[in-house]
Amino acid sequence: MNKDLRRGSAEMTAAMLISGTIGWFVLMSGQPVAGVVFWRCVFGAVTLAILAAALGLIDLRHLRPKVVGLSVLGGVAIVINWLLLFEAYSHASISIATMVYNTQPFMLLGLGALFLGEKITPTKLFWLSVAFIGMLAIVSAKPAGGAGTGHYLAGIALSLGAAFFYAIAAIVTKLLKGTPPQLIALIQVLTGAAMLAPFAMTAPLPQSAIQWTLLITIGVVHTGIMYILLYGAIQRLPTHVTGALSFIYPIAAILVDRIAFGHQLQPVQILGSAAILLAAAGTNLGWTLRSAPRIKQHAERSA
Repeated sequence: MNKDLRRGSAEMTAAMLISGTIGWFVLMSGQPVAGVVFWRCVFGAVTLAILAAALGLIDLRHLRPKVVGLSVLGGVAIVINWLLLFEAYSHASISIATMVYNTQPFMLLGLGALFLGEKITPTKLFWLSVAFIGMLAIVSAKPAGGAGTGHYLAGIALSLGAAFFYAIAAIVTKLLKGTPPQLIALIQVLTGAAMLAPFAMTAPLPQSAIQWTLLITIGVVHTGIMYILLYGAIQRLPTHVTGALSFIYPIAAILVDRIAFGHQLQPVQILGSAAILLAAAGTNLGWTLRSAPRIKQHAERSA
C-alpha cells in the first residue's frame, strides 16, 4: 500500500468515525436543534477560515458570483439537512435516523438524472428497489423505547428529508468543480450562521461549560476537522475505496447509539438497514448485476 493510500485511508476512517459520533454530541448538548446547527456553523466557520487562510485559499479570484451563489445555495441545503437529521435523532433514534439517511445515494441518483442528464441503468434501478424494500421493512417495524408510532414515523420522514437536501447540496457541489472544497464548505457554514442568526439572537445561550464544550466540539471537530480529513481522503483515494470506507459512519453510529443510549435494533430493522447499506454499497462501488456470476466463477476456479 503506497503512502497516499495509507494516509487517505486513515483520514477517511477518522472522518467517518467522527461523523458516527455526532448524534451523541447533539443529544447530550440539550440544546434546540436550530441552536446546535447555528453554533456548529459558527465554530466550524472559524476552523475552516483558519485553514483556508493557511492554505491561501481566500482569494478573490475564487469568489466569482457564480461560485458564491451556488455555494450559498448549497449551504442552505446542507443546513436544512442538518436541521432535519438532528431533529430525527430524538424521534427515531440515532441508529434508525442514520440508516434511513443512507438512502441519499438514491436521492442523488434521481436528481442527477433530472438536472445533470445522468443515465439511470437497470442495475441502478435494481439497487434502488433493494433500498426501497429495506425502507419498507424499517417503516413497518414497531418503534422501540415506548415511542409512539407517529413519533417514530416522523423521525423516518425527517431522515428522508435530510437525505434529500444532502443530495441537493451534492448536486450543487458537482457544479462547482474546480473550486477548492474547503472554500465551498466555508461559504456554506457562513450561510448557515447567517440563516440561523435571528434564532440565536432570541434563544437563551447555553448555560453550562459542558454544553459549550459539546457545541464547540461539534463545530471544530465534527465540522472543521472532519471536512479537512474528508476532503484530504477524497483527493488521495480511488472512488471505490472512498465509497467502501464511508460505511464506517453508519456502523459507528449504531455502536454509539447502542453503548450510549442502549438502543438496539429489532430484527426487521436490522434486515431493513442491511438492505439499505447493501444497496448503497452496490451503488457507490459500482456493483453490477453481472458481478455475482463473475465472482462465483472466480471462486470455482480457485477451489
